[in-house]
Amino acid sequence: MAIKAQHVSYSIMEKAILHDISLHVQQDEVVGLIGPNGSGKSTLLKNMYRLLKPQQGQIILYDEDISKQADKEIAKKMAVVGQESPVLFDFSVRDIVAMGRAPHQKLFAMDAKEDALIIDRSLAQAGITHLASRDFSSLSGGEKKRAIIARALTQQANLLILDEPTNHLDIKHQLQVMDLIDSLQLTVLAALHDLNIAAAYCDRIYVLQQGCVVTSGTPADVLTPQLLREVFEVHAEVITHPVTKRPSITYLSEKQLRERL
Repeated sequence: MAIKAQHVSYSIMEKAILHDISLHVQQDEVVGLIGPNGSGKSTLLKNMYRLLKPQQGQIILYDEDISKQADKEIAKKMAVVGQESPVLFDFSVRDIVAMGRAPHQKLFAMDAKEDALIIDRSLAQAGITHLASRDFSSLSGGEKKRAIIARALTQQANLLILDEPTNHLDIKHQLQVMDLIDSLQLTVLAALHDLNIAAAYCDRIYVLQQGCVVTSGTPADVLTPQLLREVFEVHAEVITHPVTKRPSITYLSEKQLRERL
């Protein structure tokens, strides 16, 4: 088991955000978290990568309670790509990517040849070798996301946690980022906003609503017209795509529904 949440609850100013959530991610799985805005996806991920501490329950990372593991050891096992990755100073892309090697370096140690090779490989995997000398601030949204993913790759962690990795990207760059993540063949837990993206790339999906897991399963099991209506309050048709053999969702407006009658 790569990571699991066991009966996790979390509140902010006495407002319950997560209610008794349990989920797990097996090694080599791509698992998606979906749910309406405010359902608790980001808060759950923050509990799972220890930015927040569960008020009840625990997070188990590779068979050990995450609260008992040192930050450097966690960073060697798990890499995180958040929704936003603010950079306060204008570093080059290579410098940003090199920061991912920090968990593997001793205090005051200079970058070794091995580190340089890993950085080069991560830049190449993310398809941004040609951007290495560019200032990070000069990149487009899709390029920045690739640079942050490359930084995560230099950690050489087996588990990648992503909080809405396609947020603010156009369709082309959404697909490029998801194809990149898919090509890495890592264990992935990702909060996803686009349900068709979740259907196309996830092995399993957990659905959150008002801080609770309401169901989980394969995309075909989970993404049904009934669930979309009950959880997301939208009408939709769901078909099996003839090429991918995965669910494909078409949303229906109120006008379209009236025209059907």
